[in-house]
Amino acid sequence: QVQLVESGGGLVQAGGSLRLSCAASGSIVSVNTMRWFRQTPGQQRELVATITSGGFTNYGDSVKGRFTISRDNAKNTVYLEMNSLKPEDTAVYYCNADILGRSRWLSGYWGQGTQVTVSS
Repeated sequence: QVQLVESGGGLVQAGGSLRLSCAASGSIVSVNTMRWFRQTPGQQRELVATITSGGFTNYGDSVKGRFTISRDNAKNTVYLEMNSLKPEDTAVYYCNADILGRSRWLSGYWGQGTQVTVSS
């Protein structure tokens, strides 16, 4: 059994900051690329940021310069530091990862999501 558990969401005023965490646990051999997506009602999930196992990062245009993705490979955890938050950043944020489990490869495995609300 493999789990991705997000934490750190909440309510923040515009201009503020939040730090999301996502920890992978269970029968894991290794965690490769990890990603953060976000979704608002009626919209498709939007890729926010990506980080490879080697630390290479990529960001969506809407968050470049404001969000930073990082990871702790020893803890199988990915973080998303969100600064200068805007009301349009309000969404459910999902963790996504490519995981080599003990019995199978899990590509694009999802967490349950955490709500981020930015008030104006």
